[in-house]
Amino acid sequence: MELGLILLACAVMIAAILLAWALKRPRADTRPDPRLDTVIVAQGEIKGQFQNTVAAQAELQRTLSEQMNALNRRMSESLSESATKTSATLAGIGERLSVIDAAQKNISALSGHVTALSDILSDKQARGAFGQERMEAIVADQLSPSLYEFQHTLSNGSRPDCIIRLPNVKAVVVVDSKFPLEAFEALKDADESARKSAAARLRTDVQKHVGDIASKYLIAGETQTPALMFVPSESVYAELHTSFSDLIQKARQQNVVIVSPHILMLAVNTIQTLTRDAKMREQAYEIQKEVGALLKDVKLLAERLGDLRTHFERTSKDIGEIEKPLGRIVFRAGRIEAVEITTQDTPALSNPP
Repeated sequence: MELGLILLACAVMIAAILLAWALKRPRADTRPDPRLDTVIVAQGEIKGQFQNTVAAQAELQRTLSEQMNALNRRMSESLSESATKTSATLAGIGERLSVIDAAQKNISALSGHVTALSDILSDKQARGAFGQERMEAIVADQLSPSLYEFQHTLSNGSRPDCIIRLPNVKAVVVVDSKFPLEAFEALKDADESARKSAAARLRTDVQKHVGDIASKYLIAGETQTPALMFVPSESVYAELHTSFSDLIQKARQQNVVIVSPHILMLAVNTIQTLTRDAKMREQAYEIQKEVGALLKDVKLLAERLGDLRTHFERTSKDIGEIEKPLGRIVFRAGRIEAVEITTQDTPALSNPP
C-alpha cells in the first residue's frame, strides 16, 4: 500500500513538472506539443498501472488474510484436539498409576501373608494349629453346629480334632488334622545327598501317624470307617500322591483316607446333601402320616354321613306314618263339626262309621 502511494506521488510530481515546463515555453506554434501528449499518455498508463497495483495488493492482502484465518483455525483445532488427547492420556496414566498402586499394596499384603505363613510352617506347634484352623473353617462353613463337634471325647478317652455326625447313623466320622508337615519341610529343604534320608523320615512319620489314627479313633459301633487324615496344603497332598503313592495305599488298608482341603470340602458337601435328603425323607414321612390321618377322618365322616342319611330316611318314614292317622282325625273332626245339634228329645246319632 505504501509503495503504491509513493509511485502515485512520483507520477503526480512528474506530471506537474512537465506541465510547468510546457507552460513556460513560448507559443510560437498553436499546435499541441507531441511530447505533452506523450507525457499525458504515460501519465494515464502510470495511473492504470497504479490502479492495477492497488487492486493486486488488495487481492493479495485478502488472500493472505484468508490464509491466515484458515491457518489460525487449523492451529486452534489442532491445539484443541491435542489438548483433548493429552487430557485423556493423562487420565489414563492416572488410572494406570492407581491400578499399579493398588497392585503394589496387594503385593505388599501378600508378602506379609507369605511371611506369616512361613513363620507358621517353621514351628511344629504352629503348623498343628494352622491345620486345625483350616479344617475347622471348612467344616463350620458347610455344616450346621448340630452335625459336628471339635475335640470330642470318645469312649476310649481319645479326643479327635473333629467328629461329623451322619443322619440316622449312630457312628460318627473322625477327622484328624495333625499331619506331620515338618517331614515335608525337611524333604523340601534337603539337597541331593540328604533327600533319601528325608524321604525315609517322611515315610516313617506318615505311617506312624496313620497307625495312631487307626488305633485311637477307629472304634467299632462308635466311629465310621474310614477315618479322615486332613492335609492342610494342596501342594503337599499332590506331592504325597505323586512321589509317595504307596503311603496312600497303606493308609487305605488301615481304613484311613488322606484328604486335602478340596477333598474335605467335597466330603463335607456330600454329608450335607445326605443330611438334607434325610430331613426331606422325614418330612415326607410326616406328610404321609398326616395324609393317612386325614383319610381316616374322611372315611369316618363318610360313615357318619351315611348314618345320618339312614336316620333322616327313618324319620321321614315315621313322619309319613304319623300323617296317616292325623289325616283321619282331621276328617272325623270335620264330620263331627258338620253335625247339627238338636234338642234333648232328638234321638241319639248312630255310631259313626
